[in-house]
Amino acid sequence: MPNIRRALEGFDETILALYARGMSTRDIQSFLKEKYDVPVSPEFVSSVCESVSTGVQEWRSRPLEKIWPILYLDALFLKVRDEGKVVTKALHLAVGVNLAGRKKLLGLWLGESEGAKFYAQIFTELQARGLERILILCCDGLRGLPEAVETYFPQTVVQTCVVHLIRRSLSFVNYKDRQTVVADLKPIYQAATENEALQALEQFQIKWAKRYPMIARSWRANWNRVRPMFELPPEIRRVVYTTNVVESLNFSLRKIIKNRAAFPNDEAVFSLIFFGLRPVSEKWTIPIKIWKAALQQLALLFEDSSR
Repeated sequence: MPNIRRALEGFDETILALYARGMSTRDIQSFLKEKYDVPVSPEFVSSVCESVSTGVQEWRSRPLEKIWPILYLDALFLKVRDEGKVVTKALHLAVGVNLAGRKKLLGLWLGESEGAKFYAQIFTELQARGLERILILCCDGLRGLPEAVETYFPQTVVQTCVVHLIRRSLSFVNYKDRQTVVADLKPIYQAATENEALQALEQFQIKWAKRYPMIARSWRANWNRVRPMFELPPEIRRVVYTTNVVESLNFSLRKIIKNRAAFPNDEAVFSLIFFGLRPVSEKWTIPIKIWKAALQQLALLFEDSSR
């Protein structure tokens, strides 16, 4: 992420760092008083935090590279004040893998509801920022997202997150059976071909149908979004069958927001998340493992995509 305000002086950087860690303006005021014996008003703390909003907006609208081989999209739910009421909003994060194999946070969006209309706004914005093609979209359980991406990027392959599907399966399972069920699911998603995977699913269903009938039903209901990975070579499949890239960001975000009952407005969300994620994203300097081999396979699968 770009450095928004190098000219900050005094305690401004300290205030922003504390804010990014989820402290309220009054908590920051108390901290500065106790630690440095510096009297700072809540209004001053707020003004420092709000001063970055312009830079954050510039970052959110910055131009993007034309082609992104992989895009991960996931959502985290927050409480935000809106017109005097506290409402639940979904903070959507998009992480892309560029042609060099490096991960980049592409954007943040807030919405009160999911659906094709909301995702259409996201993809329209991404196109306006220069994005022309997504090869593989990795997502899970975001209603209306596959339909939206197929409208705006019809050549994109939509891959559901297998890890999420496994976790959903385990929600039906008694604790004593979990280890066995996990082991019995492996032959499905680790199969070399779709036919082998369907055979493994059939065997799983025969074994567990009486005790946990919803598991096989769930896999079959989502199969059209699971099957794309069986057409991908192993180098790519390892990268795209899970949204763990975004989940690791969400884990960091939950630590930041855990002390906040509600955000005062949308801008406060973007500012806090931006600065909270900056240390994480700055560590994304090394390309994804075996990326060169994966990119070669992508070039074969998606004609002229690497140009």
